[in-house]
Amino acid sequence: MSVRDDHNGRRFTRREMLTMAGGAFVLLLTPAALRRPMRVTRSIPVMGTVAEVLVVDDERSHAEWAIDLAFEQLRWVDATMSRFNPESDIGRVNALGWRDAVTVDRATAAVVREAIRWAELSQGRFDPGLARLSEVWDVGRRRTPPPEPAFARMAGRRLYRAIEVGTFREHPVIRLGDRDAGIDLGGIAKGFAVDRAIATLRAVGIRSAVVNAGGDLYAMGRSEDGDRWRVGIRSAADPSRIEGQLELEDEAVATSGDYFQGFDYRGRRYHHIMDPARAEPRVTTTHSITVRAPDCMTADGAATAVFGLGSSEASSLVRMQGVSIASQA
Repeated sequence: MSVRDDHNGRRFTRREMLTMAGGAFVLLLTPAALRRPMRVTRSIPVMGTVAEVLVVDDERSHAEWAIDLAFEQLRWVDATMSRFNPESDIGRVNALGWRDAVTVDRATAAVVREAIRWAELSQGRFDPGLARLSEVWDVGRRRTPPPEPAFARMAGRRLYRAIEVGTFREHPVIRLGDRDAGIDLGGIAKGFAVDRAIATLRAVGIRSAVVNAGGDLYAMGRSEDGDRWRVGIRSAADPSRIEGQLELEDEAVATSGDYFQGFDYRGRRYHHIMDPARAEPRVTTTHSITVRAPDCMTADGAATAVFGLGSSEASSLVRMQGVSIASQA
């Protein structure tokens, strides 16, 4: 039986570790908890990761039904807000929004407004207007940087200012005021999706659950043994190890890091988190940051905004939003 170490040197067996979504977090269990029958867990591929929902309930059939409803919410957000889907709200805005206002769902408009708010709070460190830049870098498939003329013109533009959210005949609409602007909600929409799934679970009577989508997690209530949920933070250097632990109750955590997507070239890591000032992947001596917040959309936006900052500067930026820095490596 394989084992893992925690940051205090304790050895965890594989049966004691629920690996959620293959992302940044590991839910740490006790052997007694594993024997309780009403802990129901399922996972699906969605939003470019594997999302997992864990529900504790008195009736397995009710837990399974609740999980189905939570999955529907995750899929809906993916179908509605992914920049990779040309038929999504964001796909249509990016294709047509520079010519005319595009009607979108109210939820899409709300998430875009929140993304713009984080852009303003962070003075442009988080910029949801960089979809074109992300397409140029395409770090999921490239193995070398693109030629500088392909991205240099977008440096320091603060393209989020070109995103106009309004209404037309009582329907939300979005328009792009610059042809170089394109919406990318990759730094905030997963958090919104997790929150939406949690709200659905609460609406159908679930009081104890965990929803995790890669690096975005919300822990509702307490585990079935009455303790707070114990969440292990994966090591950025070695994802098979745990570098820290958190205890959560009705709270969210999110991690941003350079190890999720990217490539190495001539001694430098090129990852998916763009530096709007330089129009290229953010240069940083840290590889990940984990924040905790009252809701997952706030945690997601904050983690993206402060990735690469020192701990004191990061804390100063997000403290007024109810966000705290949980871990940095």
